[in-house]
Amino acid sequence: MNSANAVRVCLVEDDGIMGESLADRFALEGFSCDWHKSAQSAAAGLREKRYDVVVSDIRLPDRNGDELFEALQANQPYVPPWIFITGYGTIERAIALMKLGAADYVTKPFDLDQLVAKLLAHVPTAPHDQRLPTLGLSPGMLRVEEMLPRLALQSTTILITGQSGVGKEVVAREIHRLDALRCDKPLVAVNCGGIPESLLEAELFGYERGAFTGAMRLRRGLLEQANGGTLFLDEIGDMPLAMQIKLLRVLQERTVTRLGGEQSIAVNFRLICATHRELRKLVEQGEFREDLFYRVNVVHLRIPPLRGRPEDILWYSRRFLREVAQQNGGAQKALSAGAEKALLNHLWPGNVRELRHCIERAYVLTPGNTLDPQALFDEEQACADCGVGVRCVGVDQPTLTNCLEECERQYLLQELTRHDWQMTKTASAIGISRKNLWERLRRLGLTVPARVLHREPNEPPAA
Repeated sequence: MNSANAVRVCLVEDDGIMGESLADRFALEGFSCDWHKSAQSAAAGLREKRYDVVVSDIRLPDRNGDELFEALQANQPYVPPWIFITGYGTIERAIALMKLGAADYVTKPFDLDQLVAKLLAHVPTAPHDQRLPTLGLSPGMLRVEEMLPRLALQSTTILITGQSGVGKEVVAREIHRLDALRCDKPLVAVNCGGIPESLLEAELFGYERGAFTGAMRLRRGLLEQANGGTLFLDEIGDMPLAMQIKLLRVLQERTVTRLGGEQSIAVNFRLICATHRELRKLVEQGEFREDLFYRVNVVHLRIPPLRGRPEDILWYSRRFLREVAQQNGGAQKALSAGAEKALLNHLWPGNVRELRHCIERAYVLTPGNTLDPQALFDEEQACADCGVGVRCVGVDQPTLTNCLEECERQYLLQELTRHDWQMTKTASAIGISRKNLWERLRRLGLTVPARVLHREPNEPPAA
């Protein structure tokens, strides 16, 4: 068998004689076999590698194989077909595990030919990569993920672009995790549009005691805190011009000076930036410095919107369901066929962030173990998403632009209502700046209640 196409076996067996016998037989069959002698070692291997099949004893020294299997079922997006080795005293347990998703079991003493036959019967026929996907199954996200280990080896500055909610910060954190030189140091994330301009400089650079009224003690800035690690500047397109000049100086000189201080402090961090805006257009409009643009746009990763990668929608949905169940200590829940169809038909203007909130809400509101479309969306939206698509109100033959604008309008209204029209909270919840939220309201022709304008007099008036 060609080594590139060899069956990948994860063997979990603490008995030295049994394990060696099985490993030798698998090698003779041309299989690629990793032999783990404990549940802890196997769990680490299953996180790093994608196997075709797992052959595991039930009784292990640190944790039983059935407990390992159930833990992985609850926490990992993919668990290979699992064959248990069991004694006669645990056959009932093996049968119970098959009901929970295990592929098969063999009882001791067993015939090696029988085990090999069972193993081959459960090997998936579709080709796949060894590493488990962490960002999605779509071709676009697999291409991004393929690049990350290479990028992590370099100290190159990276610009990540894409719509709000597509997972730009998730990609940044994955790069930091893969960076062997920095992964044990902090990743400091800054939302450049979420901090008022008057406070941004103090947050980034820090300040000495007495630098201004209220500065009662020395404070290290975020740039200083990121020293040795990674600085993630989210929504850098919303950074004020005056601050862009100061950031450029830091990147050129690799030093910072706290407000009210005189001493320059050396800093060394990897810079990752993200934005949902087109920086080139901002440069042309004079809203973003051209020299800073070339400084941050060394390697460009573009994350496609969720509606453009349908392969990821159900993958993320099931992953979020497992995570919510684990966080709440509740039972595992599944998606009905109608719910899956509704999820695939929805346009997801809020992208992955909207999907996660949708799954969390449905999990909480569903008393049973199966989620239906009405739990995911309101009744009107559920009917639309289960049918032919989104119905644009007031438009006889809607274009794609009409539909996207209507989805965005309904989504913003929903989030504004949920946060009592508090602009700062709403903008933070949906991952955009307050300024950008007001711009979207103007563009979509949404009328802001008078009480909101009265409550937030410093906001720009809505058209």
